[in-house]
Amino acid sequence: MTDTRPPRERGTSETKRAEPSVDTEPEASAVQTMPLSRAINAGLRASLAGSDRVLLMGEDIGKLGGVFRITEGLQAEFGEQRVIDSPLAESGLVGTAIGLALAGFRTVVEIQFDGFVFPAFDQITSQLAKMTNRLEGAVQMPIVIRIPYGGHIGAIEHHQESPEAYFTHTPGLRVVSPSTPNDGYWMIQDAIASADPVIFLEPKSKYWQKGEVDTSARALPLHASRIVRRGTDITLVGHGAMVTTMLQAAVLAEAEGTSIEVVDLRSLSPVDYGPILDSVRRTGRMVYAQEAPGFTSLGSEVAATVMERAFYALEAPVLRVSAFDAPFPPAKLEGVFLPDADRILEAVDRSLAY
Repeated sequence: MTDTRPPRERGTSETKRAEPSVDTEPEASAVQTMPLSRAINAGLRASLAGSDRVLLMGEDIGKLGGVFRITEGLQAEFGEQRVIDSPLAESGLVGTAIGLALAGFRTVVEIQFDGFVFPAFDQITSQLAKMTNRLEGAVQMPIVIRIPYGGHIGAIEHHQESPEAYFTHTPGLRVVSPSTPNDGYWMIQDAIASADPVIFLEPKSKYWQKGEVDTSARALPLHASRIVRRGTDITLVGHGAMVTTMLQAAVLAEAEGTSIEVVDLRSLSPVDYGPILDSVRRTGRMVYAQEAPGFTSLGSEVAATVMERAFYALEAPVLRVSAFDAPFPPAKLEGVFLPDADRILEAVDRSLAY
């Protein structure tokens, strides 16, 4: 069988190529500074180099490198048979990926924008998520669906949405979202190596945010949550781009004498509750923050589970901060629609007032 593990797991060196952009030239050190977009690009390159059974498919991902240039340079390096420009047909893309999985390939499908995934929704939820169970484990579906999601890019409807709840509600799918370049680099490789279908949600507003990437060793497994800032008074939990906003809120609160602990969910399904519950049992309070609307959301599920499993440690009810339960507004109103540090701190103040 072809070994599909990322190259570092198999003791081989990662394929390196000079990039035209800033911060993409390989360095001697294993720790490099790069934006999230380049980190995901590097992770895709490592997986393509590690196995000829890995394919990329998507609209304009070849010569153009995708709308956000995440796949820039990969078609030139690996060829048109490995990095495939597809027709504008999301349902056909996912259906083709399912057929390729049955033939032994691992396909990474790029959806251009979050709102464009819905033409493929039937294929994802009715077929991809259920195929392995339907055939009693006789087949695997090692497919990754990459979806840029979330707001703060000044775009229009169908370009700034947060559809994660649809997929976390669907048994048979794994759902993850990196918030840092280091996570982007490693999590995309782990998602490709997974035997199960993975919805890989990329916070598009953080594509250009730089951070350190350690290419020598992964920090955490794919489905582990992580405490990214220690605190004693209250726990903030969130995912994707909201992690940066929570950290901003924590810095502002510290100036006023409030110590906030921040937990990055990383994996939206399954959820690693261990670090969350440990944190809540120490602080006694929790706020969940997300860009998605609040009704029947991931934040609702996490809040309910924490209330069930850490009830006697809580000094206040778990609170949620989210976008409003309305269609995404015109770009000029996104700053009102999406939670910011001030809205998170208002929830913190309400929690501390109990």
